[in-house]
Amino acid sequence: MTNILEAIVNIAENPIYEIRNHYSGRNRMNNVGEALETFIKDAFANTIQTENKTEKMRRYNEEFSWLGNQNHPPDIMIKGGDAIEVKKTQSANSDLALNSSYPKSTVQANSTMITQACRTCEDWTEKDLIYCVGHTTDDSIKSLWMVYGNIYAATHETYQIIKQKITEGINEIPNVELAETNELGRVNRVDPLGITNLRIRGMWQIQNPRRVFNYLHTSTNLFEVVTVIPTKKYDSFSKESKKKLENLGNPNLTIDNVEVKDPNNPANLIEAKLIIFKVIE
Repeated sequence: MTNILEAIVNIAENPIYEIRNHYSGRNRMNNVGEALETFIKDAFANTIQTENKTEKMRRYNEEFSWLGNQNHPPDIMIKGGDAIEVKKTQSANSDLALNSSYPKSTVQANSTMITQACRTCEDWTEKDLIYCVGHTTDDSIKSLWMVYGNIYAATHETYQIIKQKITEGINEIPNVELAETNELGRVNRVDPLGITNLRIRGMWQIQNPRRVFNYLHTSTNLFEVVTVIPTKKYDSFSKESKKKLENLGNPNLTIDNVEVKDPNNPANLIEAKLIIFKVIE
């Protein structure tokens, strides 16, 4: 089973940053966002250099239980492992647009935001979530941050309370016809003819991890992969994966013990591993 440590090793051994050029010739990918998501899948499946489509499909089938769609998170789920959400930004420090899905510390099978196919793709109830945030240009990936949701976002309840309060406020509006919805609210038949409906949607944003964790690392103009993993999570990975990473012997890769702020109480600190890989030109 693959994991984030295996992905770091695969990227370090195959440091492709002109991702659009890397994929366009073989798969006709003109969208750098699509190329970024494929690069993430390939990093976890160890298929960055695999050109044979059948072999790549087989590897994806072995490693992943879910490869989602654009409108329903998560983007990727590892069989028996973590979930992955891929986000692209064209500005190094710009906020991440999450649209109607609030930031998540984990992915839960009972969430109304996921599809039935995702819910039943394997036997699971909750998965740790990795946010993979790529800063891209039209052709290349400039940097990739990979951080775990439980040190990035607060608990589900924090966001659900806000959503619930807004919905309750909408429900208190007199003389409106409300409808069941997964959005913040829906008001039907607003006008006398009954031909106008109002959909009320949340548009969530979260700060870029480059800004959230700027006390850990100052980014450079070099291609870099910056990973923040809770130490407890790091210790849970197999000895083989940890040994492969720690014994890689790449001078451009560093592993440091750090402490990060608890998203639910910044007065608390959480032990973590800061893993950085840079391409030195």
